[in-house]
Amino acid sequence: METSDPVVYICPMHTHVRQTSAGRCPTCGMNLVPEGARFKFVRHMLGNPMHVAVMAGIMIVVTAAAVMMR
Repeated sequence: METSDPVVYICPMHTHVRQTSAGRCPTCGMNLVPEGARFKFVRHMLGNPMHVAVMAGIMIVVTAAAVMMR
């Protein structure tokens, strides 16, 4: 049976704050997240070309709307 490494929780804003259990950052009070989870959503979105195309389209529309509002 394999033993996995213990999960280390870090503060998204203060990466020097590291704990072996979930909780709050003593510096800012944010919830601690498992190490490596901060960019999980971005990696997921970039893993599918359709997601990239949709994100680019949304960025173009938002930028165009902002330019037209000037």
